[in-house]
Amino acid sequence: MNSESVPYIKVDSLSKIADIILLDTREKAEYDVSHLKNAIWVGYNEFEIDSVLNKIPNAKSKIVVYCSIGVRSEDVGEKLQKAGYSNISNLYGGIFEWKNEGKLVYDTLGNETEQVHAYNKNWGKLLTAGEKVYNKKKAKNKRKVIINN
Repeated sequence: MNSESVPYIKVDSLSKIADIILLDTREKAEYDVSHLKNAIWVGYNEFEIDSVLNKIPNAKSKIVVYCSIGVRSEDVGEKLQKAGYSNISNLYGGIFEWKNEGKLVYDTLGNETEQVHAYNKNWGKLLTAGEKVYNKKKAKNKRKVIINN
C-alpha cells in the first residue's frame, strides 16, 4: 500500500494547525459529497502539477494531502515532492479517519454534512462514522445511494 515516502500527519496533529494548505486528491464526485474545510480539490487521475504550481507558488508552504485512506494522496504527495515542494504531509487514514475521529466535513456550499463518499463497498468498511455515500452509474444517468451504518 503506502511506502510512507510522504510523512504522515495524524488527525489530532492536523486539527491543531491553523496555517496549512489542504489538497484533496480524490475524484471530483468524492470531493463534492464532502471534504475538509477549505480544502482545494486537485484530483488524482485529473491531477496537474502546473495547476498546483499556479495556486501554490511557494514550494515551502505547509501542505497536507489527503484522500479516502491515504494511498492516492501519497502518490500525489510524491509528485509534489518531485516538483520541489518540501513541506508535504499525508493525512494518516485520510478523510475516513478524520470523520471517524469526529471531525467536521463540508459540502460544496460550505455547510457541515455527515455524508462522506465511501469510495467503494470494500474501502467503505473503514469508514465507521457519518453517512456513507456511493455513486452508482446507471446507463447515462447517475444516482446517489446513501447507506447509513
